Amino acid sequence: MRSLVHEPATELVRLVASGDLTAVDVLTAHLEQIDRLNPGLNAFVDLRRDEALAEARSQDARAASGEARGPLGGLPVTVKSAIEATGLRCETGSPSRRGLVAERDAAVVARMRAAGAILLGTTNVADMLMAYESENPLHGRTLSPWDPARTPGGSSGGESAAIAAGCSAGGIGSDGGGSIRVPAHFAGICGLKPTPGRIPGTGHQPPCFGPFSLIGVVGPMARTVRDVYLLFSAIAGWDEGDPMAAPVSLAPLEPSPSRPIRIGFFEDDGRARVTAETRAAVRSAAGAAAAAGHAVEEFLPSGLERARELWDVFFCEMALQVLEEPLRGEEKELPILKEYLRRTRPPLTSADFTNAWIDRDVARADLLRQMETHRVLICPVASVPAFRHGERQWTIDGHEVRYLDAMSYTQWFNILGNPAAVVPVGTSPEGLPIGVQVVGRPFEEELVLSVAAAIEAGCGGYRPPPASVR
Repeated sequence: MRSLVHEPATELVRLVASGDLTAVDVLTAHLEQIDRLNPGLNAFVDLRRDEALAEARSQDARAASGEARGPLGGLPVTVKSAIEATGLRCETGSPSRRGLVAERDAAVVARMRAAGAILLGTTNVADMLMAYESENPLHGRTLSPWDPARTPGGSSGGESAAIAAGCSAGGIGSDGGGSIRVPAHFAGICGLKPTPGRIPGTGHQPPCFGPFSLIGVVGPMARTVRDVYLLFSAIAGWDEGDPMAAPVSLAPLEPSPSRPIRIGFFEDDGRARVTAETRAAVRSAAGAAAAAGHAVEEFLPSGLERARELWDVFFCEMALQVLEEPLRGEEKELPILKEYLRRTRPPLTSADFTNAWIDRDVARADLLRQMETHRVLICPVASVPAFRHGERQWTIDGHEVRYLDAMSYTQWFNILGNPAAVVPVGTSPEGLPIGVQVVGRPFEEELVLSVAAAIEAGCGGYRPPPASVR
């Protein structure tokens, strides 16, 4: 039986607004779930137990006097501990930032609170956000609610574990190379990497400035696509602190298409093999989109390998440079950068970086031309489902797939700036969830989520991890 903590965020908001539940009822249920499961998950960095209860009581009292709760009224939410929340640690899991406490709310935190959400706390991350698992020297390792021997992903793995396990109704992660989408896929929930500028990154640490403004974003994570849209609608919009900010109006979510579109899907890119179950999940998602009325056909865009190389430059090379001073050589041991340094590469010159920036713009324009005929793409999130802690390579169909290559399916769309959502679709032989990625053209998040909702309806969507319902 599904418990209160596994109900969709949209349903919790409805029940509170109708008076069937109070904000205190909903918050108390989530705090009890945290008490029961977090000791085994280690998903939280800071928990605002007393403060959150006081805010819930205050909101209930104001609602009893006739004050409107807001579109997220009474909803218990969390944020990744790389996003500033007043009075809470914002350490990004790094000893170089040990003890740093946020003095203000990030733009997305302020907007959720203004909409009536109640912040439960902050969640664990990878060390300096540089891994596809969430482990760091300050707060240790976060475990998957599906299997404690496996990771819930990274770097937003504390968020994915908390949301999947019913410890949080939804929250905010960040994504520079898959850090929302891989954890959503590993934990069996939904997530959205938006177009840069659609949701403000103001208040994220490290800041999304310079080259990172092209690839680094913050975005919503939740158990259903409608929940993701609910959060998206509350936090999207212009903010002067975001250098990529764009004033784009919100459009409705339409899971049943009034205007069917052509969708392309591919099971792999011909370079990084994916598991048989991942292939099956992509085919199932394509079938669900077709059943919803869209024209769906196989289509592999050209230029993705160059995009992967450019992500290496903008993410890995820039991180090595930016982190060299604060980490004093330790940056070379961070999992993503350590794996990147295994590759043979010439030193990057200023001319190389300038040419890479030009190549990025050319590659982006080329993909957008290709997407004039296929407005949405369906593809894997990663080569594998949730991996065991510390794993760095896998053998698939007799071929070795290494750490960064397995995750390249998300990296493309950071460097190219596309919005991309993840929705759970399939299951591995071990019973682990498998998500698929739904990719659109810049600033077409609502279309992406509409297709994702149709896939979710056709494929079943979120299911609670067994440990969370015992």
